[in-house]
Amino acid sequence: MIDIFKPVEWLADFIVYNLLHLSAKTHLAESIHFFIYDTIKIFILLLAISFVVGFIKSFFTPENTRKYLTGKHTGVGNVLAAMLGIVTPFCSCSACPLFIGFVEAGIPLGITFSYLIAAPMINEVAVILLWGLFGIKVTGLYILSGLIIAIVGGLIIGMFNLEKYIEPFVFQTKVKSCCTGEVSVTFKDRINEAKESAWSIFRKTWPYIAVGVGIGALIHGYVPTGLLVKYAGINNPFAVPLAVLLGVPLYANVAGVLPITEVLVKQGLPIGTVLAFTMAVTAISLPEMLILRRVLKMPLLGIFVGILTAAIIFTGYLFNFIL
Repeated sequence: MIDIFKPVEWLADFIVYNLLHLSAKTHLAESIHFFIYDTIKIFILLLAISFVVGFIKSFFTPENTRKYLTGKHTGVGNVLAAMLGIVTPFCSCSACPLFIGFVEAGIPLGITFSYLIAAPMINEVAVILLWGLFGIKVTGLYILSGLIIAIVGGLIIGMFNLEKYIEPFVFQTKVKSCCTGEVSVTFKDRINEAKESAWSIFRKTWPYIAVGVGIGALIHGYVPTGLLVKYAGINNPFAVPLAVLLGVPLYANVAGVLPITEVLVKQGLPIGTVLAFTMAVTAISLPEMLILRRVLKMPLLGIFVGILTAAIIFTGYLFNFIL
């Protein structure tokens, strides 16, 4: 199999060993080499795949996403909502408007939550970085587990008739999402929109990636493997729930977290444990929960967080068992 990033490795070798004249196998050389190689590789993946995802997203808006889900029955609607969540990830500012719009359109609560779970968890940045850092197998398992969590979570919420825990104003409010816009109608428009989307994502995430890879480089070069494995390795049966509980209240950009998870896995930590932490940070971030609190009463918000937390813990153990 051809390594498309071999030129990047050659460039990192040249900078570290020829320009900087560092000795191979030293902590400093390994850290700097890791930083240069991973940063360039992730930047290339981010721009390339964000362009492709941006082109796909040009066919969707929050409005027509809502139309696709309107009138769908439980089960089929949950699956469709989770699938749409992958290709139409929302920004935090649109969480409440989308929720209100779905309720206004008569979309069942469970189907709405299937979308709200999938959209932030299986976003394009997370998928891009997972693919670049861990390969297609781990990325596929991550997407599959995210879909299952979204579908099952939505089905559970839909079973208990929890509409009484929605803030009353939601049923009387009509709000237009801040992320809406006219759908491009020509191929050239879609290409331009994809370029803008890729560049916008890159501008917003490159500092987080650089910091995340920098921290990962320090861990890679200087932190003893045995120290991490001792406290969070496969022999600690509570490592997965502790990782999730740590991730739930934490606010961190996924672009900065995933490069660190790559290093932790390379250092010997179970992949399920570190990905469970990543999923918790991505799907149950504190800012999104605070935004959703505007439209959800505490009992429903607590149920939502509880279901996601339990599902992610289960997924972490499952990843550790499979991989």
